[in-house]
Amino acid sequence: MERKIIAQNRKAHFNYTITETLECGLALEGTEVKSVKAGNISFNDSFALIENNEVWLQNFHITEYSYSSIFNHDPDRKKKLLLHKAEIKRLARKVQEKGITLVPIEFYLKNNLVKVSLGLCKGKKEFDKRATIKDRDVKRDLAREFRERQS
Repeated sequence: MERKIIAQNRKAHFNYTITETLECGLALEGTEVKSVKAGNISFNDSFALIENNEVWLQNFHITEYSYSSIFNHDPDRKKKLLLHKAEIKRLARKVQEKGITLVPIEFYLKNNLVKVSLGLCKGKKEFDKRATIKDRDVKRDLAREFRERQS
């Protein structure tokens, strides 16, 4: 299966502890698909909400397609995520827990369909973020020493 990554949310791994990820489809209009494939998206503060047994992606901006006519899409409308009913019920139970949020991790093309990897996340505290930075620095130093000994 061909999988081409369009965009990744790198801050999500730093700000949240990701316990689980799900692959979701997106209900998009024609010009939105073209704009997403061109990489004209912004999802810094985006998150997913469950309303009326449907999952909606909020604060996800898709720039208007430049080669379109007057029939262009609304860049800031909320987008519906395509999931099975059982998955939505399971997510709704998990989100009811304190501090659990649905955050998009990455957007990619899979068999020419736009997909989003949705993460079940819990916010990190400040000391957790410092520990993450410390671990990353230690790994970088070890890799550097290993490379120096190899040559």
